[in-house]
Parts: sequence; structure tokens; C-alpha cells
Amino acid sequence: MTKIKTIIFDFGDVFINLDKEGAMANALELFEMEALSEELIAINALYEQGLLSTEEFVEFYQENFPKLSKKQIIEAWNYIICDFPPKRLAFIEQLAKEKKYNLILLSNTNELHIESIKKHIPFYDDFKAAFNTFYLSHEIMLRKPNADIFEFVLKENNLNAKDCLFIDDTLENTETAKKLGFNVWNNNPKTEDIIDLLTIKSELF
Repeated sequence: MTKIKTIIFDFGDVFINLDKEGAMANALELFEMEALSEELIAINALYEQGLLSTEEFVEFYQENFPKLSKKQIIEAWNYIICDFPPKRLAFIEQLAKEKKYNLILLSNTNELHIESIKKHIPFYDDFKAAFNTFYLSHEIMLRKPNADIFEFVLKENNLNAKDCLFIDDTLENTETAKKLGFNVWNNNPKTEDIIDLLTIKSELF
């Protein structure tokens, strides 16, 4: 029976709550579009992967939506970020204190979102300190669900996938990890909470 040695957590909709539907509806209304174009989706992904600077990213949107101010664009981009329940901080800090598991954060994110989180979540530094390793996609220039980001984490930390549990609310991400041999939990943020991890996935612990 597998005993988990390393737990790899996503950030959004695992620890911090996101409003993905609301953010999309707000953006489509603001941009006067029925759906995001392939170009916008590609630009967002490049920014998340650190292949565009914040300045280049905002400039692109200003050129494509000249009626909008820089402030409106940034506010629309950060609309997705909601609250971070303190009970989840307590959970990860307790896990860190017990020192039973190697704790890794692996998040698709970007500079603007992290800046906004730091501004609105007073305990961000405490949260980050609870992890042995903390990977943000725009800093390592790799992005889920691509296999190379998981291979990077395995290699950098000298891990075996079978000893790892990867937790993410996006099915596409957990599917890639599963194919690479990771144990996975595709959590549902509407019905499940990370603080119940050890109960929900008790068979792995």
C-alpha cells in the first residue's frame, strides 16, 4: 500500500477561493464579447507562464480595448480572487509543524494576481513559509496541465510520482499528473475543503 511522502497542492480553489464564473462574466461584459477569443486565451496563458511581462500584458489589452483604462483592465483581471479562509492557513501550518510530509505548492498564477493576494491577504508570507517548496508558474516559466511542469517538480525535488499526492480543482491538471504516476485528488471547491484532506484521502495516509 502506498504511503504518501510528498503532498503537492494547487493554490486557487484549494486554499484561496476563486470566482471563475463571475470573473468570466465580468470580463465578457467589459470587453463586449460573447466568448474570449483564442488570441486572448493564448495571451493569458503566456502571461501565466511568465513569457510576457505585466507591462506587455496590460499594453496588449489596452491596444485591443482602447476604451478601457489600465485600472479597469487590472481590476477585471483580479476580479477572480476572493477570500482565503484562515482555517486553511491553520491546516497547512499544522501539517508543516508535524513534519510528516514534504509540502509543495504548484500554482498556475501570475504577477498581478500574486500582488493582489499579497495586498489583501495579510498572512500570505506565513502561508508560503509552511511549504518546503513553493512554485508559481510565472516564476518557473512552466504551466499546468503540461507534463513538463510535473517532470520539473519530480526532478528538482528528487521524487517518485507514486510517493506523491497531487491536489488540484482542475480535472485537466490532475489527469496529466495521473498519467505520470501521481496519486491525485481532483477536489470540488463547492463541496469539499482541503482541511478535510486526511479524512477524504485516508486510504493514502
